[in-house]
Amino acid sequence: MGLPSLRYGFQVEVPRPYEEAVALVKEALAEKGFGVLTEIDVKATLKKKLDVEFRPYAILGACNPPLAHRALSEERAIGLLLPCNVVVYAADAPGRSVVAVLDPVAQLGITGRDDIRPLAEQVRALLRGALDDVERRAAPGTMNEKRSS
Repeated sequence: MGLPSLRYGFQVEVPRPYEEAVALVKEALAEKGFGVLTEIDVKATLKKKLDVEFRPYAILGACNPPLAHRALSEERAIGLLLPCNVVVYAADAPGRSVVAVLDPVAQLGITGRDDIRPLAEQVRALLRGALDDVERRAAPGTMNEKRSS
């Protein structure tokens, strides 16, 4: 059974442990021109602030500088909707992780500005491409797969 579809993003489950999945995501984002501006360790934060246990879970704030510049040039307050959030978390099954990206069309659509939609679609295509790359690289038998000793 696959993951449910999201109205506000896209997600895949990959056969990689959490730490490897985070590394694959950062690599795929970089190849699409995104830097990770923020990284929130949700598990550590919840433990520190609430003293509760939670699965390994990271929220990555990804930014493509040229595209962010275009968006900010169109509307200064659009920074409220940046950066693009990407999450990685340990799936229920051991050794598996979920990777999800926020849909920029949904995110920027709340501006009500049709002239921003083409930019949002461009960002969506890049983020979907990064997600596809993660899924492909994480598949068993790929070159990035760790070999058993």
